Amino acid sequence: MLSRNALQVCNAPAANRSRSLVTPRLNLQYERHARAGVHGGLMEELIARLVADVGIDRAAAEKAVGIIFDFLAKEGPADRVQPLLAKLPGAEAVMQKAASEGNGDGLMAGAMGGAMGGAMGGVMGAGMRMMSAGLSMGQVQSVTRAVIAYAREKAGEDAVGEIVAAIPGLAQFV
Repeated sequence: MLSRNALQVCNAPAANRSRSLVTPRLNLQYERHARAGVHGGLMEELIARLVADVGIDRAAAEKAVGIIFDFLAKEGPADRVQPLLAKLPGAEAVMQKAASEGNGDGLMAGAMGGAMGGAMGGVMGAGMRMMSAGLSMGQVQSVTRAVIAYAREKAGEDAVGEIVAAIPGLAQFV
């Protein structure tokens, strides 16, 4: 769907449209992609929100969302996490992508995991994975809060609250 403004830009003299014409076309392409959704419309919405609100790039946002959902699936009660993921279309896809890219992303996470006795899991492990993906500690906390808030918005406070309460250490981050 082209907006009236986009049609006016297209019909403007060449000198006036060269810079403006790019934006509507890219937006239309993104909207089409988001509707078709590699990861589903809800995940596209969440990732876009993280990019805008936290100021991280799209790839880092997608990876962070996947790491958080992967963490919830591994650390949270399965009977609570699976219904949550079912209410968030595309969550399984980003989660599986993050899991397939490995739990010890980067040298820092691997070194820290080794220093702490082998396998680093829990909240610290998820945080290290996000930091290895390029996020600062502040961004890790902001992204985690935003993802949990988004899950509460879409799946309900009770469902998310039970999961957060069941995972040691998570409540201090959200």
